[in-house]
Amino acid sequence: MKDGVAAKPKGTVFVRTEVCKGCSYCIDFCPSHALEFSREFNPKGYHYPVLAKPEACTGCDLCGLYCPDFAIYGVRLKDLEALIEAKRAAQAVAE
Repeated sequence: MKDGVAAKPKGTVFVRTEVCKGCSYCIDFCPSHALEFSREFNPKGYHYPVLAKPEACTGCDLCGLYCPDFAIYGVRLKDLEALIEAKRAAQAVAE
């Protein structure tokens, strides 16, 4: 927080909780330290990562690059917005 203004997030992560085996690579290699283990367990009995500090996430996708199970990936919000808009445009053309 700078000058009383909260930082805006630049990215977000998506986690496939049912695939995660709790190896912690995503948490260990996150350069902005935005991830933590959840308190919940997935169906396999592992704690999975959650975005504990959304304002710190840059969407760099290092979490996804290090995940051996492809259970997590990061996305820059500007890229996500462009993808959503492209999907809407494609649906409008199809109708």
